Amino acid sequence: MQERKRPMPVGIEDFKKLIQREYYFVDKTRFIRDLQDLQTEVTLITRPRRFGKTLTLSMLRYFYDMENAEENRGLFRGLDIERAGTQYMREQGTRPVVFLTLKEVQSGNYGGLMAKLSEILCQLYGQSEYLEHSNALSRKEQEYFADVFGGTCQGEKLQFALSNLMKMLEKHHGKKPVLLLDEYDAPILSAWEKGYYEEGIDFMRGFLGSALKTNPSLGFAVLTGVTRVSKESIFSGLNNLKVCSVLSDAYCDIFGFTQEEAARLMEECGVGDKLPELKQWYDGYRFGSAEIYNPWSVIRYIDEGCKFQPYWMNTSGNSILKDLLRHVDTRRHKELQGLVQGKSVESPVLENIVYADIHRNRDALFMMLMTTGYLKPVEVWKNRNGRDWVRLMVPNMEVRLAYEAEILNHIVPSQGETLLRDMLCSMTAGDAEGFQENLSDLLRDFVSYHDTAQPESLHQGVSDSHDAEASVRCLYHGLILGLSVMLDGEYRVASNRESGYGRFDIAFFPLKDGAPGIILELKSAKSEEALEEKAKEALRQIEEKAYITELSQQGVKEVWKYGIAFHGKKVWLEQGQPRPFHKSYNVI
Repeated sequence: MQERKRPMPVGIEDFKKLIQREYYFVDKTRFIRDLQDLQTEVTLITRPRRFGKTLTLSMLRYFYDMENAEENRGLFRGLDIERAGTQYMREQGTRPVVFLTLKEVQSGNYGGLMAKLSEILCQLYGQSEYLEHSNALSRKEQEYFADVFGGTCQGEKLQFALSNLMKMLEKHHGKKPVLLLDEYDAPILSAWEKGYYEEGIDFMRGFLGSALKTNPSLGFAVLTGVTRVSKESIFSGLNNLKVCSVLSDAYCDIFGFTQEEAARLMEECGVGDKLPELKQWYDGYRFGSAEIYNPWSVIRYIDEGCKFQPYWMNTSGNSILKDLLRHVDTRRHKELQGLVQGKSVESPVLENIVYADIHRNRDALFMMLMTTGYLKPVEVWKNRNGRDWVRLMVPNMEVRLAYEAEILNHIVPSQGETLLRDMLCSMTAGDAEGFQENLSDLLRDFVSYHDTAQPESLHQGVSDSHDAEASVRCLYHGLILGLSVMLDGEYRVASNRESGYGRFDIAFFPLKDGAPGIILELKSAKSEEALEEKAKEALRQIEEKAYITELSQQGVKEVWKYGIAFHGKKVWLEQGQPRPFHKSYNVI
């Protein structure tokens, strides 16, 4: 590696500092030109975290702000916006600017949220302290300013702090201010995660609505966030709102690095030869028609000497993903496991995130995963009814690691990882006794009885017992698939695929020459007494339907065949040749 001539901007979110200290910089000032061309009153841009939203709004602040206008003009010397023409630079330094980020307005309860918001608004008002004694303001307005600035403004009065500040700025300067609101949805997301959503959304509806819908002092506004929550009527009645989601072409290449930008940055840093490896780990996002690299991970990767790490995943603890996975059922786990294996899911496009639906609505779940960056859109189309649908996949290796870790942790907590590894080692080694013993222990210690409880129809012999049995079998199927995530890199896992004369339940295709293949057939027994016969039935099915056909066609010489039967937390395993085994472990 060549010695870098300039520092990497790790964690730098202030545009002025970025330019003056000569950090490496990817020029996105064309965004200013595009905003002026479109002249939209309110623009909402939703992107995952750590994609440069705060830095981009900081750039807009230094461009438009009247304060230090001449000094700030030098920040844009030689950049795209200056080269675009004098008609664009004419707007530089012409307006008062309100720049507010809500990313830190998060708390475990509503009172704490309001306290943090009051503190941040106090700091915001302090940036325009001169207004408290401005002759352009009435005494009542001066008193309101003093209340917010002093931290004594509470409750409903605080809802109007943003809109009132803009009105006071217009009165004092004679020009309508620009509002730049970063991470507008952070308080809403915090309220949802911590259980006070109704209070949080009610306050934010008034706080944002008064600033954006009924505010004649608004020049124009640019908002950024992770999600769009207009279904809750935060933006209802706002006629001039342009929403630019991850599916929109507008501004699609502004947040994150394009292919060309990432390649140019790598070349400038003397590591152009590492671009193919960078692509595998941090490329793969798609915003509108643009293929995008994760900028945070690219910067960290270069700064750390081109060492591959899940940099983006380590910035938040994956709180969203963890919460969503805590509430999904076994069938959703099966879909998520398929995503880890490179498969895709299809979902109708939901324009708005309705938080109350996320835990019970499959489509809301996948839309949330898309907007937060855990899935990428790879294809969008209209069905016969004219409704938009989207096909989604995991973006890259970095995000895939997060899925593997969180899916596994959801099924088996960290204290069961050693037991799980022992079970998988036994399974791949053909050690049926160890496989069954460890699987039994996992069911006993880490799977809820309610998860494995048998439906009444299985015991009563009613007509829908076949469907009920299939449902229980699906649970165990999803469990095994989730556990198998630890074999990634050693095996390719396939589920419910045709081979021979039928469809096997789960097959493990070795990625290394000489390693054995594995076939699992799963059954659900109506009673503990029926376990042995069900396991033998599963093994006979493997043999009679020649499930090993596809493995044999791919040159796998040795295949372990396991018939497994479950009843609640009890399991019976039968192993086919070449190593027969007939023993049960009854789990208490």
